[in-house]
Amino acid sequence: MSNTVADKLAKKTRKKAPAKQVRLKLVYIDFWSAVKFSFLISLCVGIVSVVSAILIYTVLMQTGVFSQVDALFMDIVGEDNSLMKFIGFSQVLGFSVVVGILNTIVGTALGAIGSLIYNLLVRVLGGFQLGFTSN
Repeated sequence: MSNTVADKLAKKTRKKAPAKQVRLKLVYIDFWSAVKFSFLISLCVGIVSVVSAILIYTVLMQTGVFSQVDALFMDIVGEDNSLMKFIGFSQVLGFSVVVGILNTIVGTALGAIGSLIYNLLVRVLGGFQLGFTSN
């Protein structure tokens, strides 16, 4: 029979602790935290949109979709006009970067405005009641 301290501790750790539940209210969102968080999320979305635009452009160029659309366009409008003058890689890259920058600015502003509106509404409505458990 080995009743050592290690055996007694092993038996104690096998017991499951009761789950504690806590109910909290979210009554304030820090403005600068919301601005930083929304900036990072918007920046990630902007980078993903630029990369996806470049990938989609590359796939459409390699598969010949743009050349077929350009040939159809030149048949309709005339041989002097070509869509490829307007849909070059530099134009697509520039447009997607501008859209990504605007997305970052607007997303950051919306996060800041959302935190301000929430903080104003909390004074009237009381905030969100959240439940947490220790498990």
